[in-house]
Amino acid sequence: MAGLRRKLEFFYDLLSPYCWLSFEVLCRYRNIWNINLQLRPTFLAGIMKDTGMEESVKDAGNLWPLLVPQKNKYLSQELQYMAKFYQVPLVIPKDLRGVIIDKGSLDAMRFLCSVEMENPEMLEKVSRELWMRIWSQDEDITEPKSILIAAEKAGFSEEQAEFLLKKCSTEEVKKKLRETTTAACRHGAFGLPTIVFNVNKKSHMFFGSDKLELLAHLIGAQGGAMFPGQVWRKW
Repeated sequence: MAGLRRKLEFFYDLLSPYCWLSFEVLCRYRNIWNINLQLRPTFLAGIMKDTGMEESVKDAGNLWPLLVPQKNKYLSQELQYMAKFYQVPLVIPKDLRGVIIDKGSLDAMRFLCSVEMENPEMLEKVSRELWMRIWSQDEDITEPKSILIAAEKAGFSEEQAEFLLKKCSTEEVKKKLRETTTAACRHGAFGLPTIVFNVNKKSHMFFGSDKLELLAHLIGAQGGAMFPGQVWRKW
């Protein structure tokens, strides 16, 4: 039984800094927790539309939690604390509204789906490079050249990256992103990150980066808690 890895699905969108924090923790702990981590690129706007949150959020005037003045002040500080604790070089973009509302992440998420379909072993690296661009270096992830830079930095050749980018316009890739987003909604997702842990033929769904210790407890990690100093990545 000790060698049997249990499946954990991680639904994420590059627009969420909380997704990045959760992503790094799960990547670091997958061997310690003996889990089969399945990365699932998902379109957050699609989840909001499916759950009816898109219109209700607009009606309330709260286009995004980080864009509401009081929430912005608190969450910005919270993200700084979390970034330091998790040792992730997260920096909030200067034009946050432009990044989240005006630009979005559709093309980048389709690119990740393209990577998942053609070169799944590279999905982790490409996801990280795109997160680094948007949430650490305050750079674009929507323009084709921006996506190509991230892909090549992750290890793809120029030719491979261009092939994957062209594939993003195909119905196959678009369908893949829709299907993954629908799968997240079927699990009960109403936002991201959404983590689904499958054990004993039963699925357990967690929302948010603040549920990782509960997840550790469910997995059966010793002590249930996480100890950063033992396993943190050196940037």
